[in-house]
Amino acid sequence: MQVVIVDDDPSTLFITSAVIRRIDDAEPIGMGSPLEALDWLAVNTPDLILIDHVMPDLDGMDVLERIRAQRHLADVPVVMITADTSVKLRVAALESGCTDFLTKPIIVPELLARAQNLLRLRLGQRMMCDQAAVLRSRVEEATAQLRQQAQELVARLARATEYRDPETGLHIERMASYSRVIAEGFGMDPDDCARLAEAAPMHDIGKIGIPDAILLKPGRLTASEMRVMREHPAIGHAMLQGGEHPLICEAAEIALGHHEKYDGTGYPKGLRGEEIPLACRIVAIADVFDALTTARPYKNPWPLDTAKAYILEHSGSHFDPACVDAFLRVWTSILAIHDAHPDPDFTGTDGAAFR
Repeated sequence: MQVVIVDDDPSTLFITSAVIRRIDDAEPIGMGSPLEALDWLAVNTPDLILIDHVMPDLDGMDVLERIRAQRHLADVPVVMITADTSVKLRVAALESGCTDFLTKPIIVPELLARAQNLLRLRLGQRMMCDQAAVLRSRVEEATAQLRQQAQELVARLARATEYRDPETGLHIERMASYSRVIAEGFGMDPDDCARLAEAAPMHDIGKIGIPDAILLKPGRLTASEMRVMREHPAIGHAMLQGGEHPLICEAAEIALGHHEKYDGTGYPKGLRGEEIPLACRIVAIADVFDALTTARPYKNPWPLDTAKAYILEHSGSHFDPACVDAFLRVWTSILAIHDAHPDPDFTGTDGAAFR
């Protein structure tokens, strides 16, 4: 363990170093100049620092303040060696971060005992820091495993939706990516953007509960069929609700609210404005834009600029204007995502653009 001794008196430096060598595993590092000591301390972290109070260039108080100003030295014990026994000096030194005092002339047994005690405390402190680092690493590892498990669950449930609705596969990839870049354009925290992209593929999980005759019907749905189709948000929410993991909770929220409209005319609850969770407002744009611009057996894709104009036209009615602004800000990224995940080239003219 390294013990730095700062004293301009060579004899005191020699004696103090000799005493420190009597402590097992202690390595004294003597320095006669406070400026030299500060240069060394700027790039090293010893286990104990002993500083003389009265020195040329800088006194012990100045050295102490500069030591405590450096983050890596904040927890290193510092002992001031001084012939001044005034309460004023000791209070000032303690307030500046001094750990202990030694009075000149130095009494060797006292120096030895104080140094040993402080080094034991320092060793215990380092051991606790090491244990804390190990525990922190284990917590981070466990958290990462839980996150991975949640991501795998989301991916598998989204894949289950794909098996029911063959049109869903690339759609969920694109709209998840659209959702992420819109969230970034909105200014959301990077972790929230990532979680939104992971949760968004679950938006249509409730379609698992919709009969094939309706889910896979080519062409437009009748009014009664549409009523059944509009049950899928509540079904999806029922499947996902009740969990504690943030990813699953957000997926449940998106499943329920991605068909709500900003003006309150959406479903299933008819929420309006900021009553609709932000994640749902973002996913609504991503979902509709992808539905409009993707070919299906029952419809041709809309040109990208036409779909963009549709989103802009329905800002304030179907869509949150702030989210539309974010969508426009990341338009270049939207185009890149669309081009990176092309769907098969279906042909057809009839049918609803999105449900």
